[in-house]
Amino acid sequence: LQDITGDGGVRKEQLRPGTGPCVPPGASVAVKYLGYLGNWNNFFCSYGHHKYPQLMKLGRDITLWGLELGLLSMARGEAARFVFTPQYAYGQRGCPPYIPPDTTVLFEVELLDFIDSEECDEFFELSNEQQEMIPLEKVLRVAATEREFGNYFFHRQNLRAAKHRYKRALSILGRGCSSEAEQNQINTSKVLLLLNLSLTYLKLECPQLALKYGKAALDMDQGNAKALFRCGQACLCMKEYSKSRDFLTRAQRIQPFNRDINNELKKLARYYEEYMEVQKEMCSRMFEPLNS
Repeated sequence: LQDITGDGGVRKEQLRPGTGPCVPPGASVAVKYLGYLGNWNNFFCSYGHHKYPQLMKLGRDITLWGLELGLLSMARGEAARFVFTPQYAYGQRGCPPYIPPDTTVLFEVELLDFIDSEECDEFFELSNEQQEMIPLEKVLRVAATEREFGNYFFHRQNLRAAKHRYKRALSILGRGCSSEAEQNQINTSKVLLLLNLSLTYLKLECPQLALKYGKAALDMDQGNAKALFRCGQACLCMKEYSKSRDFLTRAQRIQPFNRDINNELKKLARYYEEYMEVQKEMCSRMFEPLNS
C-alpha cells in the first residue's frame, strides 16, 4: 500500500487510475464511498450511491481527516481503497455507539468529479465593495467557475441549482469597465451565461424567459447562431410560428449545415401544418350551419 502521509496513518491501494490532475485543496468533489470498521467485512457507512451525488466542499463537508487527505491524492474517475488509522479517522474516543475507540477504518472511494472552487468561494465571502476592487481577470475566472458549477448541475437534471449558479455568475459581471477590450471580455462571458440560462428555461418549460435571455445574448452578439436558435425554439414552444421561422432561418443562414437548426425547422414546418389543419377544421365547423 502507498503511504500517503509518511507515518502509515493513511495508506492507499489504487483500484482504477483517473485522468488529469489531482484534487486541489478547497475543491468541491462528487464522490462515492463505502466505509468499513477494522476489516472489509464489517460495513458501517456509505455515501453517494444515488443517481446524482451532491458536491461536497473539502475542509467543510468532509469531516474525516484521512478521507480528505486521500481525496487530495486522487484524480477524476479514480477508484481506490484506503486504510485510516484512528488519528486520521475517529480518534481515541471513536463515535459511540457506532464506532469503538481507537478503531482503524477502511474506505473504498470513487472520485466521480471535482471543481476547483477555492478562489470562487473566497470571492463570494467578500463584500460588494471588496468585490469591485478585484482585478477583472480574477472576476472572469470566478464567473467561469460558477458557470462550471451550473453545467455540472444542468447535466444532472438539477435545473434550479443550475439556474442559480448561472445567475450568480451573471451578477458579478455587471461592473464598470475602463476599456473597450475589458467590456468585450465581459460580454463574451455574459453571452455564454445568457445562452445557458435560455436553454435552462427551455428545459424548465418557461419559453418566455428562454426568449428573454436568448434576446439578451443577441443584443451583445447579433450574429450568434446559437442565440438565434434558442430564440427560435422558445417562439416555437409559444406557438409563435412566424417569429420562430424568422429566428431559425437567420440561424440557418449562418450555419447552413447545423443539424439541430435544420431539424428544428423541420419540426416547425410539421407543427405549422398541423396548426393549419386544425384551423381549417374549425372554420369548416363554423360555416357548416350557413352552408346547410
